[in-house]
Amino acid sequence: MSATMIKEFRLPDLGEGLTESEILSWKVAVGDTVTLNQVIAEVETAKAVVELPSPFAGVVAALHEQPGTVVEVGKPIVSFEVDSAEGGSAQADTNEHDDGGHGGEVPTAAAKREPNLVGYGAVLENTGRPTRKARGQVAPAQSPVAARVEPTVALESAGAERPRSTPPVRKLARDLGIDLSAVQGSGPGGLITREDIQQYTDAEASQKTGQGTATQASPARQGERETRTPIKGVRKFTAAAMVQSAFTAPHVTEFLTVDVTATMELLARLKGSKAFEGYKLTPLTLAAKALLVALQNNPSLNSRWDEANQEIIQFNYVNLGIAAATPRGLTVPNIKDADRLTLRELSAALTDLTDTARSGKTQPADLSGGTISISNIGVFGIDAGTPILNPGEAAILALGSVRKAPWVVEDQVVVRQVMSLSLSFDHRLVDGEQGSRFLADLGTILADPAMVLTMI
Repeated sequence: MSATMIKEFRLPDLGEGLTESEILSWKVAVGDTVTLNQVIAEVETAKAVVELPSPFAGVVAALHEQPGTVVEVGKPIVSFEVDSAEGGSAQADTNEHDDGGHGGEVPTAAAKREPNLVGYGAVLENTGRPTRKARGQVAPAQSPVAARVEPTVALESAGAERPRSTPPVRKLARDLGIDLSAVQGSGPGGLITREDIQQYTDAEASQKTGQGTATQASPARQGERETRTPIKGVRKFTAAAMVQSAFTAPHVTEFLTVDVTATMELLARLKGSKAFEGYKLTPLTLAAKALLVALQNNPSLNSRWDEANQEIIQFNYVNLGIAAATPRGLTVPNIKDADRLTLRELSAALTDLTDTARSGKTQPADLSGGTISISNIGVFGIDAGTPILNPGEAAILALGSVRKAPWVVEDQVVVRQVMSLSLSFDHRLVDGEQGSRFLADLGTILADPAMVLTMI
């Protein structure tokens, strides 16, 4: 019989020095056998929801944190029982034991530094700060034997101490600000259901108003005057970034309305072309390509202000950010080296970016490193706006909706398809002349796509 050891997986830095993440859900349970890189949990950072792969192949011995818990980077979240002959896998452990009877001495973090999980950045040193624990958390096993033979007992103990519910119900409770320990479960074995949450909110509403019983209508149906939602995750990060941008970079916004009839005709021809069969083409696709061309003659809009070093950094590549509205808030993932892509490649990249963002699967690496951004407000029927710069970028373009409108062509008023462009830029980096020339070049391309030949 092969010897086994316990290996502990600590929450890695999921990108750009993030210090904590919230455990949204576990995809495994104690006693489950997992393979290397199998998804074991879903966690939310300040920027995105990330699927966490297992760094070991083995059996889940203990889950140290519960869904809804905010965990600091470097803190243990799960322990695995692995074959000591194979040594587990990608991540060494600062808390490992074997069955050889060597006393079970645990090396300290200072004595043994654990490598980071591939692709998730550096692991922070233990700061000694306490971790916020979920109710009823089970302490890690104190010996190899206990870790191997007691997970079932520990799970039962935890089940008796903490409320039992499913991940969707726990999320509902978190969204409503309800402590599950105060809710009586009506399901099998005391399982808390959605109906239990509803009855609890009904009862609270009745107590606040002094009317009726727990069977009254919910607060929403009663016409409560306020709804409070915790500010956290993506929305918290976005709010802080927008405030920083608005009060750091001196914003200037310029507007240009363009006759895009020729661009829309080109779009229709491309959609019917075999060369673009299977590709999703939209006004955004062609506007993004036009922006990339216009940048070649106006590089100041693809730059950054480095306050610390008192330098202006001009990028010789374009990581094109696309503002995306997601269920968790606004994100701006970017397409790396977008300036090197053909129109078909750009179309595919835009489709992949938006689909990934809407599903909440955008990775932290895709949210950093942008150099200029587009906000497609036209999809909401909006004509123009004053977009706020994505922090660290010199410019952002808002695309308005394409509308039929009267337009003067050769002294005749005719119906044309028009679009308004709104360009915000950092006046420290971009002079009014430079911003105006860029916007004019962009408008020229969208008014007559053939003009691209004069710019490249």
